[in-house]
Amino acid sequence: MLNRVILIGRLTRDPELRYTPAGVAVTTFTLAVDRPFTNQQKEREADFINIVTWRQLAETCANYLRKGRLTAVEGRIQVRNYDNNEGRRVYVTEVIADNVRFLESSNSGGNREEGMGGGQAPSQGQQRYSGPRDNQDPFQDDGKPIDISDDDLPF
Repeated sequence: MLNRVILIGRLTRDPELRYTPAGVAVTTFTLAVDRPFTNQQKEREADFINIVTWRQLAETCANYLRKGRLTAVEGRIQVRNYDNNEGRRVYVTEVIADNVRFLESSNSGGNREEGMGGGQAPSQGQQRYSGPRDNQDPFQDDGKPIDISDDDLPF
């Protein structure tokens, strides 16, 4: 069986960091993900998906993510339920993220705040490559021939 989700969208608000009674960090935020089609009025709609991160990833998200920032989230879907004050059962569907990547630098796109780390969030103690520091396009044509063996071609 497989329960795996990959989402790319923008945060609708700043992440909310809390700690469990045992001292474990948990952060929640909502990701607005555009639908791949437009409605009858030619407007693009979005889904608003609740995201939950735990431990070190939760603290990293709380420190570096802000409202409007383009973000990729990998994780699993979880459905939980509880009885509200009126005695009705409420179902909550959310994504439990185990990897969050920052897709914009802090000085581009929706977030203009200085001093935030670029690239992507480290996940569960892993260090992640954050791309070239000088913002050079790694696929830019520099005029040099590309050395590719016939054995490397898929056809």
